[in-house]
Amino acid sequence: MAEQIWGIHNDTLTHELVDRGFVSIGWDGLGDLTQIRRGREGLKKALTVLEPNAKVQSIAGQAGVLFRFAHEIRVGDIVVAPYKPDSTINIGVVTGAYYFEADAPTHRHRRRVRWVKTELPRAVFPQSALYELGSALTLFQVKRHTTEVRTVMAADTDDADAIAEAVDTLPGRTSLDDIDDQEQEQPRASRIERHTRDFILEVLSTRITPRDFEELSADLLRVIGYQARVTQYSQDGGIDVIAHKDPLGIEPPLIKTQCKQKVSTVGSPEVNQLIGTQGAGELCLFFTLGGYSKDALAIERQRTGLRLLSGEDIVSLVMDNYDRLPERWRRIVPLTAVLVVSDEAE
Repeated sequence: MAEQIWGIHNDTLTHELVDRGFVSIGWDGLGDLTQIRRGREGLKKALTVLEPNAKVQSIAGQAGVLFRFAHEIRVGDIVVAPYKPDSTINIGVVTGAYYFEADAPTHRHRRRVRWVKTELPRAVFPQSALYELGSALTLFQVKRHTTEVRTVMAADTDDADAIAEAVDTLPGRTSLDDIDDQEQEQPRASRIERHTRDFILEVLSTRITPRDFEELSADLLRVIGYQARVTQYSQDGGIDVIAHKDPLGIEPPLIKTQCKQKVSTVGSPEVNQLIGTQGAGELCLFFTLGGYSKDALAIERQRTGLRLLSGEDIVSLVMDNYDRLPERWRRIVPLTAVLVVSDEAE
């Protein structure tokens, strides 16, 4: 039997998942799942005792997640784990059976995983794949975009831009066959917001030029109160935008900005190149659509007057200031305000 691909969400644990090589789910009050007999029915009964006020449909859904995690996932299956703190994605292979970590403070239901790709920017996947991976369920089968997941996993590079290009050139997409009840879920607020953020990232990474990205960065600085001008385009890694508070640009501080329209990780050499231009009393900004390496983030923590803006930061600036952006950008990134169902709704 071919390995299956599972999506799993974990909003409780963070770096220890990758550092210690496992995936996990909650429901700690149930204890060791292998001690609960009669499969799903036994899990439903145990959950009803644990959550006496929960609706029947909710109990059934929770029991399905727990049963899949303990009994249906196999050694060799692939897990795709979106990582909420920095909006990246980790992909690994299950290496062990279910076990209950009784001494762990939380998320005691676990499976060992060998991580193959970590800290992948979401932009390596197409929007349709990201929507499937954004399922509201804690654990679910990935069925529609298995080709994309396997392509990303098999890439012989960690360069996110190169991986994204490989995915973009795939000849076809996985069909929508064999969709079961686990995918019949209503779109809620957080899922719609994530879909919108992914759309903005996709547009900014694929539908505008590097020069456009510099001009957008300048416009974002303007709408939050700065004077900003784009320097002559050179593609040499120099300063792309210069910003300041006073209209004439003669009063300190001067803000030097570098813009990289890429989804791969920016490392410390590129950050050091930027701060090498920093004069006395000057500030530095780095705009990128990806993220930053641990070394680069360490420089930011230690360096006064340096701010590293990731793709998620830029998306937040676009969304928070959308109505004040020039019409040019609102045509390129068409958004509209809506009321949506809250995540807390039954």
